[in-house]
Amino acid sequence: MKHFRLLVLGNGVSAYGSYLNMVALNVFVYDVTGSALAAGLFMAVRLGTSVAAGFVSGRLVSVYDRKRLIVGADLCQALALLTLLLAPEAGRVSLLYCLAVITGSCSTLSQVALRSSIPEIVGAEHRTRANGLLVTGRSLAMIAGFASAGVVVAQLGYTVAFALDAVTFLVSASVLLALPIRTRAARSEASGDGADGTPQTAPPSLRLLWAGAPVLLAMIAVRAVDGLGSSSHNVALPVYSSLLDPDHPATFISQFWATWAVGTIIAQQVLSRYTRRTGRTFGERAFAVGACVMSGAFIIVFSGLPTATVLATALIAGIADGFTEVVYVSRLQAVPDEQRGRLFGLSASAENAGFGLGMLVSGSLLESFSPFQVVASLHGLAIVLCLALLALLVLRRAPAGADRIREPEGGALREGRG
Repeated sequence: MKHFRLLVLGNGVSAYGSYLNMVALNVFVYDVTGSALAAGLFMAVRLGTSVAAGFVSGRLVSVYDRKRLIVGADLCQALALLTLLLAPEAGRVSLLYCLAVITGSCSTLSQVALRSSIPEIVGAEHRTRANGLLVTGRSLAMIAGFASAGVVVAQLGYTVAFALDAVTFLVSASVLLALPIRTRAARSEASGDGADGTPQTAPPSLRLLWAGAPVLLAMIAVRAVDGLGSSSHNVALPVYSSLLDPDHPATFISQFWATWAVGTIIAQQVLSRYTRRTGRTFGERAFAVGACVMSGAFIIVFSGLPTATVLATALIAGIADGFTEVVYVSRLQAVPDEQRGRLFGLSASAENAGFGLGMLVSGSLLESFSPFQVVASLHGLAIVLCLALLALLVLRRAPAGADRIREPEGGALREGRG
């Protein structure tokens, strides 16, 4: 795990760059074009590319060396940002949309490749702990990126912001290149599924996936609808904060995200200790219950309760959010290595599509409805789907609780226990 902790550090640095990049670029597009439509189009291109990239990434990580793909994705984003910095002002507008395509596709590729590689890097028995560390690192990076973006842009300017973004991606690529880690299963490397690009086993089609693991597809559907809910509280939070304190709207936003981040760290610590002590991990039922708790907590946050109660609920939301993320990723990582990349590619497309659609829907609904009504409707939809998943699991009469961690056997997708 020593090498993996360095990987988490590098991934956290690049995640910080991604979140800083997200804010700085969106503001930059608006400043350069003076058009809200252009800024919205930039976001749409980036999200659309992320959705499409999920399917392509699944194929790429099933064929090529994943470590090289992650490094290449980081370097491409750094190069794109440096190109934007060096370009004359007259040509920057057209470059912005190219940058949206590059950042959207590369971030998705990096995520799919890394998630697919975890069991091979740390071993299947340590994947829950490893996923927890990654979730914690990215959560802290998100808080730091969003919190510092305004200060960096306002005090130092766009040039420094983009240069800093580029440096974070270069740091991430350098760290990963220096680590002696293996990102593919030994049997895949021996059979030619590695860097030479010759796959020996074709990735499973959606029909095969449905026949072999319908519960996994149901979990992916839940994550897509979770994306709707997640976008709703992200869009509604600034509006709700302004209603609470028109003079200092950033205060509640900062308190909310800081408390949420503490919750994700608590979830990672609890899951890590539980797995280390018992050798067991949670399954599909725990994922469905955790997702229900998470959505319910986010709804309560916008219900107008006293600040102390709201922050306590935000802590619960963070714990449930971190818990479901780790359980979900760990469950998908239980499939054989040669099929894992395609599965994570499908998951990335579903999550990004849900989040992108949710941004549009939430923004439209907030014109006519209160933040509580918008968040309750979209997170309520996620709760309904989670309850449907629980009903499916009960009807299948799968053993409840947790499943023993072990390496998947054979080449077919297998149902998990739990």
